[in-house]
Amino acid sequence: SPCRFCLHPGLSEDLVGTHPPGAHSLVAVSVGYFLEDFVDMLCNQKLHQSWELLFHHSVVIVCFGIAVLLHQYVGFALVALLVEINSIFLHLRQILLMANLVHTTCYRLNSIINLGTYVVFRIATLAWMTRWLFLNRENMPLATYAVGTVGMAIMTPMNIILFYRLLRSDFFK
Repeated sequence: SPCRFCLHPGLSEDLVGTHPPGAHSLVAVSVGYFLEDFVDMLCNQKLHQSWELLFHHSVVIVCFGIAVLLHQYVGFALVALLVEINSIFLHLRQILLMANLVHTTCYRLNSIINLGTYVVFRIATLAWMTRWLFLNRENMPLATYAVGTVGMAIMTPMNIILFYRLLRSDFFK
């Protein structure tokens, strides 16, 4: 979280070997969450409804799993978890849709907050992470750089497409 950067300034200088206390556990628990959600979707949803999210979860599980196993890039994974701040509003949107509350002030307000947090915590964070990977490519093993680059090459278009769908659905009906 942003507080981690204030409380642990070394993190902003070294996302590879430095991480605050508890960060490794947070990333490990996140891997567990994504694994559980992955299995739940496999068991309870039709593949054509959930393939994008299953793919997303696979990429996160691999990338975060590497950070957990190697005890490296935990800081980078921590930055990636900033994306999940927006998930609060994405999930609230789904709940409001299921409750048939689309034409309410609450839904409209959530749509605005969702879009704002989407730009800040998804698009800007992914752009920053891509930039960081590019600037640090010479300091990383080729395999790690490849996994990170492929992960960003998958996540960025997925998030841009989802942003477009949200805009179209909630603002340009």
